[in-house]
Amino acid sequence: MPATHPVVIGVDSSTQSTKAAVVDAATGALLAVGRAGHTVIGTGGARESDPEQWWSALGEAVARGLKEAGVAASAVTGIAVAGQQHGLVVLDPGGRPLRPALLWNDTRSAPQAADLTDALGGPGAWLTRTGSVPVASMTAAKWQWLCEHEPATAEATAAVRLPHDFLTERLSGVAATDPGDASGTCWYSTADGAYDPALLQLLGLAPESLPVVAPSGATRVGTLTPAAAATLGLPDGIAVAAGTGDNMAAAVGLGLGGAGHLDHPVVSLGTSGTVFAATRTRPAAPGLAGFAAADGTFLPLGCTLNCTLAVDRFADLLGLDREDAVPGDGLVVLPYLDGERTPDLPHAAGLLTGLRHTTTPRAILGAAYEGAAFTVLRALDELLAACGLDPADPKVRDRPLRLIGGGARGRAWTQTVRRLSGRPLIVPYATELVALGAAALAAAAASGEDPVAVATAWATGQGELLPASARDHETWDRIAGTLERATPTLLS
Repeated sequence: MPATHPVVIGVDSSTQSTKAAVVDAATGALLAVGRAGHTVIGTGGARESDPEQWWSALGEAVARGLKEAGVAASAVTGIAVAGQQHGLVVLDPGGRPLRPALLWNDTRSAPQAADLTDALGGPGAWLTRTGSVPVASMTAAKWQWLCEHEPATAEATAAVRLPHDFLTERLSGVAATDPGDASGTCWYSTADGAYDPALLQLLGLAPESLPVVAPSGATRVGTLTPAAAATLGLPDGIAVAAGTGDNMAAAVGLGLGGAGHLDHPVVSLGTSGTVFAATRTRPAAPGLAGFAAADGTFLPLGCTLNCTLAVDRFADLLGLDREDAVPGDGLVVLPYLDGERTPDLPHAAGLLTGLRHTTTPRAILGAAYEGAAFTVLRALDELLAACGLDPADPKVRDRPLRLIGGGARGRAWTQTVRRLSGRPLIVPYATELVALGAAALAAAAASGEDPVAVATAWATGQGELLPASARDHETWDRIAGTLERATPTLLS
């Protein structure tokens, strides 16, 4: 059937699923979202997925999205993938995965991260080169884990990819990445805008095994190959953008970047919790990941492992609906069910303290919300300082937080963030900001425009403004004190 306007497809390939947003390229109207699930395997600290499943899920999601939108495949002019960051995909010479991908939340590589930090001379040396200090989530640590634990696989590896790189190469036949996702590997220099030869040598990585770094996530790196077109049911020859990481795509979808908002903080509540902002100041703070953004700016980011899934697990254990929570009433829950990344406690387990005879299940759930929100928000002042701002300046302190992710749709999450931050919130009306950001990259690849300007014109970042409420300093200080006392003994 003919389409009135050209459309683009933005793909959000996350930990749990693939979403394919079918978007009107002229207006940014979200016509439909196709979905397909992923399987994550592993016990203890292991978290792995089969990359071939991501490719199958992409095809299913695109087909479902087009069908729901009632749009002919011939209307599609571009496609871009935003993927979960940091995952390690190792390929044979034919481009097939040698093993399941090690995902961002696989914490087995914590010892390798510490060893790498020491090998270069400490955190400062890494910050100078990459803007980030290795932690278990970073791809460099995962590659070292593979080299030490599965040396035969590492030796057989012909190509190393991130999740979004793997999918972009399947679409276009071109091995390409972008500065944003590449900056999460800890072998890309945000100072030089290129792979760091000294770090590649330290890691034993051959430069030819890595994808070429495109200038931006919106760069047209190629066109859809006939084989990919046949798999996806799309016309071959449409524009394929370099794509980016999921956090970078969310920033584009919000209109953050050089052609939009700079130094405006965002809190994302999903499987992981993140706080980030687009800025022109190159970040180099030990508690943050000093990422590049998809559009040529920077994206300093603090990330926690335990957010919505951890709180939902407490709700399940207590037999409560996720919204059936009240403030913690003197309790502290540190919901570090998967270890933790920020603070860097990869071997931590969850902690509950302050129980009384009068404690109710609803208060325990509320304390879980408080612990997860505190962990995300405690990185906010460091984020603002990394943007070159004074967190104590009233103009900075009162700047609204943009609240996104699945948790932003929940009353308990929203109320907890308002209470612990004391800041006004902007909750965007759009719910699929990663996929919409990827769609803006696809539209820019097809048209040559700036992706942030495209998203700004689409107004995908607009939302409801919630006024500030009084900050709950008592709860904040109670959680902070518990974390400080527990870290040397109970959480390490």
